[in-house]
Amino acid sequence: MKRIIKAALAAIGLTGLASGAVAQEDWTPPGPIKLMVAFAAGGGADTQARLIAEELEARYGWSFIPEQVTGKGGLNLANAIKDEPADGSVIGMVVTETLGYNMHAADAGMTPEDFTPIATTAGFQMGIVSRTEKGWETFSDVVEAAKSGEDVRFGVMSAKLADLAYLLGQAQGVDFNIIQVRGGRAVMDGVNAGDMDLGFMAGIQSKGVAAGDLVNLASGLSSPLEQSPDAPRLADLGVEFHADGYFAFIGPAGMPDEARNAIAAAIETVVTQEGGKANLMISNAFDKPIVITGDELSELIAAEYEQAGELLEAASK
Repeated sequence: MKRIIKAALAAIGLTGLASGAVAQEDWTPPGPIKLMVAFAAGGGADTQARLIAEELEARYGWSFIPEQVTGKGGLNLANAIKDEPADGSVIGMVVTETLGYNMHAADAGMTPEDFTPIATTAGFQMGIVSRTEKGWETFSDVVEAAKSGEDVRFGVMSAKLADLAYLLGQAQGVDFNIIQVRGGRAVMDGVNAGDMDLGFMAGIQSKGVAAGDLVNLASGLSSPLEQSPDAPRLADLGVEFHADGYFAFIGPAGMPDEARNAIAAAIETVVTQEGGKANLMISNAFDKPIVITGDELSELIAAEYEQAGELLEAASK
C-alpha cells in the first residue's frame, strides 16, 4: 500500500498542469474574498498569493482582503479558516505539508476532511544544498566528512525535514547536527554565513546554484531536481520518504462545487498566463506553475496525510 501511495504522489507531481477547472463565469463571489496567508509577508507563499489576488481582481473584478495568519506551519490558518463560511468568501494559502505532516504530527483535532482543497500553484524544488566553497561536490563528500569526525550542521525549516535529515543520517551511518530555523531563507542565510554546512532549500537556492555559489548535493524530491538532474534523490541515498510538496489554496469543508471550481479555474488562468506577474514570479522562484485541482488534489492531500504517519513512525524508532 505504501508503494502505491508514493507512486501516485510522484505521478501527480509530474503531471504538472492538471485540468479539472470549469469556466469561472458561472459563479460570482458573494462579496470581498478574505485571503488568509499562512506564511510571513514578503516570502514566496505570500508574494505569489498577493500577485494572484491582484491579477484576479484585474481580470474578474473580484475583491480580496489579504490577512496574515502565520504560525505552526500553517496550522494556525487551518484552525482559523475551518469554521469560516464555506461559500467562497474565505480562502487560504498554505502548503500541502500543512494538511499532511504538520496536521498529523500536531494531532490538533483536525484532518484534511475539515477543508476543501481548491488548487495548487507550484511545487517545491527541494534540494540539499551547500556552499560551493565548502568543497563538497557530491553527497558522498558530506558523508565522508561526517565519518571522519566533522560536525556537519544540517539546516532545516520544518519538523518534517528534520525527520528526513535524521533518517538520511541513519541510512548513511552518520549523525548530523540538525538545526531547525524558520523559513527557507533562514536556512540559505545560515549556509551562506557558514553557520550551517548544508540544508534543505525549496527553490530559493536556484539563483545561487546558477551563479556557482551554491551546489545541489541531492534532491529532496521523489524526482530529480530540474536544475541539477544528476543529484541523487533521497531514495537513491536509502530514504524511502521524500519532501514533495506544493503551495495550495484551500477553503473550509463543504464549499459548493461551483465556487470551488470557479476559483480553481480563475487561479489556473492567471498562474499559467505567460508574462503575467504571478506566472513570472512562480517560474523564477519555483521553476514553473503546477496546478492540481478537484478530486486529484483531494487524493494527493489524503495520501500525504497517510504517508505522514508512516514517516513519523519511522523517525521515532
